[in-house]
Amino acid sequence: MQKLLFHDRDSFRAQALFLGKKINLQRLENYVCLATMPVMVTIGEHGCAVLLGYGAVVLFNLEPVEKVAFLTKISSQVSDSFPNPETEEVEVHLNIVESERVKEGKIFLHEFSVERLQIVADILAKSVVLSHYETSLATVFDQIEPFAASLQADNRSKRKSRELLRQLGTTLLVQHKIVGRVEIIDKPELLWESPQLENLYLRLEDEYEIRERHNALERKLELISQTAQIVLEFMQHSSSQRVEWYVVILIVVEILLSLYDIIFKR
Repeated sequence: MQKLLFHDRDSFRAQALFLGKKINLQRLENYVCLATMPVMVTIGEHGCAVLLGYGAVVLFNLEPVEKVAFLTKISSQVSDSFPNPETEEVEVHLNIVESERVKEGKIFLHEFSVERLQIVADILAKSVVLSHYETSLATVFDQIEPFAASLQADNRSKRKSRELLRQLGTTLLVQHKIVGRVEIIDKPELLWESPQLENLYLRLEDEYEIRERHNALERKLELISQTAQIVLEFMQHSSSQRVEWYVVILIVVEILLSLYDIIFKR
């Protein structure tokens, strides 16, 4: 039997935050655990939170003071926390008549069960992670365009090339994070135990365009990877040309020295 929450309410606010690269879920203390996969704990008097190991947390029905206290308490368990965490909010409403879906920017559920809120948390967490990396890649794209134009200029800077490569290398780690750790397009394990909630998951996934946004990120990552390869080839070609000129200069010097010996030391 599914456990129900918020019996005295017909709506509340949910907020997702992408706090950092990882949350240590093994060291959570003094919380009543409502569920696992993903972890859900009670917070404050009437709220709860879902914590994802890849660095996201989703808060349900928390007062501002309770939110600040909770985030402060778990901050020590967040690795490589972001100075300005990406966040997303939505209202969750109870509606037992209509189908479970997103309408006018609000999520409507048949009941406030733990399992349903876990599904909501999974989608909101993925959405906020996608937003974070969408912003990051937009910054890299702004840097790529002027650099690509400078490849044809005579005043190309190898130092700038190396800096760009470092930035591109960092960006390419996004693919590992969103595919390997966050598993953006994978369904949550919860659906194996509660297959009746799959329609809810699919509706929310479609409304938040999780797959479409993931595919767009994949295309951008591929373009960035191609740019990095072009930069590497350019740098290797430039280095090869420089070595060839060194060899030519050495040969010319050797010829001049030989001529000197022949002409002046006979």
